[in-house]
Amino acid sequence: MSKDIILKIENISKQYRLGVVGTGTLSDDLNRWWHLIRGKEDPFLKIGEANKRSIKGESDFVWSLKDINFEVHRGDVLGIIGKNGAGKSTLLKILSRVTSPTTGSIKSNGRIASLLEVGTGFHPELTGKENIFLNGAILGMTKAEIKSKLDEIIEFSGCERYIDTPVKRYSSGMTVRLAFAVAAFLEPDILIVDEVLAVGDAEFQKKAIGKMKEISKGDDGRTVLFVSHNMAAVMSLCSRGILLENGVISFMGSTEDTIAKYLTNNKETLSDFSQFKERSGNGNITFTKILLGNPNDKTNVFKLGEKMGFHLSFTVNNKVNTNKLRILIGIYNERDEGILRFDSDANANLVFDKSLNEGEISCIMEDHLTIMPGKYSVNFALFNNDVMEDYIAGKVLFDVVNDNYFGGSKTLDTNTLAKVLYKHNWVLNKI
Repeated sequence: MSKDIILKIENISKQYRLGVVGTGTLSDDLNRWWHLIRGKEDPFLKIGEANKRSIKGESDFVWSLKDINFEVHRGDVLGIIGKNGAGKSTLLKILSRVTSPTTGSIKSNGRIASLLEVGTGFHPELTGKENIFLNGAILGMTKAEIKSKLDEIIEFSGCERYIDTPVKRYSSGMTVRLAFAVAAFLEPDILIVDEVLAVGDAEFQKKAIGKMKEISKGDDGRTVLFVSHNMAAVMSLCSRGILLENGVISFMGSTEDTIAKYLTNNKETLSDFSQFKERSGNGNITFTKILLGNPNDKTNVFKLGEKMGFHLSFTVNNKVNTNKLRILIGIYNERDEGILRFDSDANANLVFDKSLNEGEISCIMEDHLTIMPGKYSVNFALFNNDVMEDYIAGKVLFDVVNDNYFGGSKTLDTNTLAKVLYKHNWVLNKI
């Protein structure tokens, strides 16, 4: 394995048996052991089925992971994304040696620290300080090395007041703070972080992501494997991405392309919502149709600088007073960050009849569409007398495509973290 490659995954697969699981007979276990020490495949391995959690299968065996192959270079920050049940946590547990693969091998050139679940590796009866030394010893650190980092760990965790208190009395957020600080400051060569950071508060998440950036870009070029459903965090932190679907790698590439593939695969755009079930609210009034575009041109693709509109139809399912309706529309980018918001209460001239059975309403932008070219989703909420009646999220999609919005001779560079563009002029006064 090349010195630049710190982690190499070859043909990793993991099979689980469903239902009530027994180990079989003693002779079966001995047979498995005899094959294992000779480097042979498990003789009782079943073909099984793909890991599709939402459908009923016919086999008692399922492949949580199947034929996973990739390499991680020193200093890489690799984002691993996918839906719940795709195999992300199983993969990280295998890489952390928490569980062993059914087939395949892992080669690593460094010390691995993992944050997989809240409290993993912590002894609840020991104090926070004692757990720092325990985790450091597990990572192979000497007592002197741990002592040299102790003050930094405690300060970063923000748990100084409770550092001599048993961890069993910590909240889940405090436990995560301390566990992350231990893993980050005791300088592992590879840091593996599962969705566990979502337990922490917003301030700590920001600090933790900043620390991961720092350790990956330092002189030693430490490596981070990061699993999260927060696409904004993945985009800001990771240099490469892997998309897992049903236990297999469906895409591997740049972070931006991986996220785009994930969002495209997991969102569908609809217009008829009369029979739609994935919605929330009281249901007295519901959206029946949602269209984008202009009155005479319905579309889901807009040029940069074009005007855009939303055309909504709704029905009143139960007899209620409808003169206090309010409609909110939110536009979100591929990282699920809110970009624009439209509120019917902002229009003082909009008056609803109090005894509607159904209705149609349009929201037309007066200004040009100046959000960055890319893919966007729209959320729709309908309130009546400040009570939410209907809420539909992420099922209406649209694209903004590049156009010569500024009128210059050069094509706009869209590879930027900017979210909104604005027309402006440059004036050369004096050189």
